[in-house]
Amino acid sequence: MPRLPEISDSDFDTQTRAAFDRMAAYGAFENWSRVAAHHPPVLDQVGAMLTALRDGTTLPTRLSELAMVTVSKINVCDYCTANHGPKLQVTGLSAEGVERLPDAENHPELTELERLVVHYAEAVTTRHGKMRDGEVDALRAHLSDAQIVELTWRIALTGAFNRFNDALQVAPE
Repeated sequence: MPRLPEISDSDFDTQTRAAFDRMAAYGAFENWSRVAAHHPPVLDQVGAMLTALRDGTTLPTRLSELAMVTVSKINVCDYCTANHGPKLQVTGLSAEGVERLPDAENHPELTELERLVVHYAEAVTTRHGKMRDGEVDALRAHLSDAQIVELTWRIALTGAFNRFNDALQVAPE
């Protein structure tokens, strides 16, 4: 049960309804949206950003989802792991493969690039100020600078979502 009550449809004003509908069109984040609706600009701006990121993505979905699930598992965010684990399975990773993350060493289902993405997600999440240049350079052998920026932003944003969801105990859908 969330620490704040979920806002009901009858309590939405026009701006909040539009923001809620945008998030619903983006994906199944109803519980998150109903908690965020306590401050409509958060709901509105997050929905706009997520939609823009999706529409302008430069990354394959599997890489984005690998990064987001890795961060969520490191941070032990049940909401995000429950929401993104199945999306990662849609990209072809088995349930066992998802469960094994963030352990990428000798992971039979991951490519070299995917292992680098998992390691990078771990580095950004746990030691962002102490990373080595080589960790970014390794990604540059496979990804463009734009893709590295998007990947890093998605990793950092996932960490923010993890904190929000855990602090307010947002329940998985």
